[in-house]
Amino acid sequence: MSDNQDQKMMGLAYQQAYKSYLEGGVPVGAVMVKDGEVISAGHNRRVQDGDPTAHGEIDCLRRAGRQSSYNGVTLYTTLSPCMMCSGAILQFGVTRVVIGENRNFRGNIEFLRSHGVQVDLLEDKKCTELMDNFIKEKPGLWDEDIAGRTDV
Repeated sequence: MSDNQDQKMMGLAYQQAYKSYLEGGVPVGAVMVKDGEVISAGHNRRVQDGDPTAHGEIDCLRRAGRQSSYNGVTLYTTLSPCMMCSGAILQFGVTRVVIGENRNFRGNIEFLRSHGVQVDLLEDKKCTELMDNFIKEKPGLWDEDIAGRTDV
């Protein structure tokens, strides 16, 4: 996809992240795209649903429903994926991941790349600022979301 298309789709993922933020949740959003079409969108729902596995990428995968193949699918996520979400990306064969930012959480970019996933980091200022604000406002909730770890 072109840089403009990546920015547009990251904007949709950001809208999901902002929605979670307004709901009192962790501001991570994700969008899945195949053949230039959005097939699902989701956001972190850990707080809203009381579900520790409801990360933004997982919510997006759930909302996509069953797919016969994830070959050619791009997952846009506002924050670098944790190990759980990276495992799901590999499990289902998502071929490309575009990340808004990894300054607030390093995530598993090299892990994904080492398993053949194309990973592109946009270093999107809006994604970084939204997470910065959330971490300052709710450090305890952020710590809970990443289990107090920065290496997963």
